[in-house]
Amino acid sequence: MEKLDTSFIDDVKFDDKGLVPVIVQDINDNEILMLAYMNKDTLKQTIETGKATYWSRSRQKVWIKGETSGHFQIVKEMYYDCDVDTILIKIEQVGGIACHTGNRSCFYRGGSL
Repeated sequence: MEKLDTSFIDDVKFDDKGLVPVIVQDINDNEILMLAYMNKDTLKQTIETGKATYWSRSRQKVWIKGETSGHFQIVKEMYYDCDVDTILIKIEQVGGIACHTGNRSCFYRGGSL
């Protein structure tokens, strides 16, 4: 990933808990894999390391995706929306599995209307 200018971080509208939602999309086929959250520190860490790093709301701690499973997410592109309150990262999913259930995507339930 080309190094981003981190000055945009100061413009991000984090919620009252200091978090911003992050949509995670596969760079190769554009499939949405998951939704996670980052705080200011994990956003900076993600940009610096190129590995998706989140804030776990349930565990209340930093979570590097793949740290225990080996299914790292290598960030290739990062965007923020017009209101600067949501981030989209396009990643290369190592091992092909993004969901803790063992599914490729966290959005495996449901279907067409």
